Amino acid sequence: MKSSAVINISRPLTEMARLQPETAAIIFPQKGRTLSFRELDQESDRIAQGLVRIDIVRGTRVALLVPPSPELFSLTFALFKVGAVPVFIDPGIGVRNMKRCLEEAEPKAFIGIPKAHLARRLLGWGRASIRTTVVVGGGSYWGGIPLDELRRSAQATPFVAAETGCDEVAAILFTSGSTGPPKGAIYTHGTFAAQVETLRELYDIRPGEIDLPTFPLFALFAPALGMTALIPQMDFTRPGTVDPRRILGPAAEYSATTMFGSPALLNRVGRYAAKHSIKLPTLKRVISAGAPVPAAVLERFTALLPDDAEIFTPYGATEALPVSSIGSREVLGETGAMTGEGHGVCIGRPVSSITVAIIPISDTPVTAWSDSLALPPLEIGEITVRGPQVSTAYLNRPEATEMAKIPDPSGGVWHRMGDVGYRDKSGRIWFCGRKAHRVVTSEGPLFTIPVEGVFNTHPAVFRTALVGVGMPGSQQPVLCVELEKRSGKPEQEQIRMELREIGSHYPHTRDIRQILFHPAFPVDIRHNAKIFREKLAVWAKEKLS
Repeated sequence: MKSSAVINISRPLTEMARLQPETAAIIFPQKGRTLSFRELDQESDRIAQGLVRIDIVRGTRVALLVPPSPELFSLTFALFKVGAVPVFIDPGIGVRNMKRCLEEAEPKAFIGIPKAHLARRLLGWGRASIRTTVVVGGGSYWGGIPLDELRRSAQATPFVAAETGCDEVAAILFTSGSTGPPKGAIYTHGTFAAQVETLRELYDIRPGEIDLPTFPLFALFAPALGMTALIPQMDFTRPGTVDPRRILGPAAEYSATTMFGSPALLNRVGRYAAKHSIKLPTLKRVISAGAPVPAAVLERFTALLPDDAEIFTPYGATEALPVSSIGSREVLGETGAMTGEGHGVCIGRPVSSITVAIIPISDTPVTAWSDSLALPPLEIGEITVRGPQVSTAYLNRPEATEMAKIPDPSGGVWHRMGDVGYRDKSGRIWFCGRKAHRVVTSEGPLFTIPVEGVFNTHPAVFRTALVGVGMPGSQQPVLCVELEKRSGKPEQEQIRMELREIGSHYPHTRDIRQILFHPAFPVDIRHNAKIFREKLAVWAKEKLS
């Protein structure tokens, strides 16, 4: 993909409006609303015209705080058409982080629902930079130009999308902040285009399919891939609490062929479906990301699907997605058992457009790439990646950029994933946890996922988390345990003895003697699956003292 190429990520929508104009682009079953590709393209054209009239133009940074809705889709594609730069921030990160993200992003415009505008006014979000505001689903009382007013003033003529370049900034996507303050990853139009093409090729996605996405960002990919986005009624910030009927009902009614869900959502929906003998006969593929999917969850959900369907787990991050992928057949047939033996979680082979290298673990910047950095197979190090879907910098965070990016003298940038892992002899990548979560004892480092995989094999255990108490170099390893169901102290003491027995069979778990039971692990707000080990470490220290 040449850097001089004209690429605007809104163009696939316009092309689909030409090829399949009357096919549904988005369906909101609970609202009884459907927009065809033609209607979505025309609606985003009208909004784009209105945006230009209020001086939201090419390069304008726009904070977009609108929940999954027809308006979110129309606005996002309108902003892409204009060449403006939407800033996506997960509202679940909290008001303090939200204010800091907006200060860093310095948006000139703010588009949001009344609740977002109220928070903006009361808490001073973006006060120094925001000059133009648009309110979605409310009147000018909320301090902005009503979106309906922009629509009404638009002409019913096609809008010519900006001829943005491959390297031109398309959006700012803030990370969830699960291992530190949220950072704004800079996405170019080329980044998005590479992601769309990689997903299409990797999972053989074809126009006309029905996608049931339970994560807003993945929902926005559907129209660009020519799929119908079937938006369920749920709290997208808490997928682990979803009403399974809100997923299973629409999937069956509209014959969904693809579904995206976090491991927490698959666990909840899978349990309900198994209990009520519900099947999903039209699904071709299920995609789950955000955290490793336990083999038991894969096995339970696979039983709901037709024989030729599969659950895929892509590996990546906001800064680089997808990096690799693995299917449930390989996990259940081979690698899942190895996870239980302490090998880590296999995340598959790198996708065709990505180069992966494992480099020595360090907590300092790497100033320049050298092929000599790459470690041999089976040696644990930090996972680094390079490719067209890898973001090359963070917005207004030079220190974070320096820490996470490695300039390559031959051109391009490598991204340090912040994860540790290794490559096996067949070329597959194995994930061993976050670099920041490794426990450094006097005997050497312990990595979370290989340790937890061993203890997670106990039938009474829902999940475990390894944390370190004390200073790195002399940390005491502590295993925090969340059980499948609440139990009393006698039962916990029995389980503790059994866990110690399980751990005694492996050299990297043999010396873990401190085992604490936690009622419910703190988890990330985006996928309800990533464990906040930093908080558990504080809790463990208090319990031990």
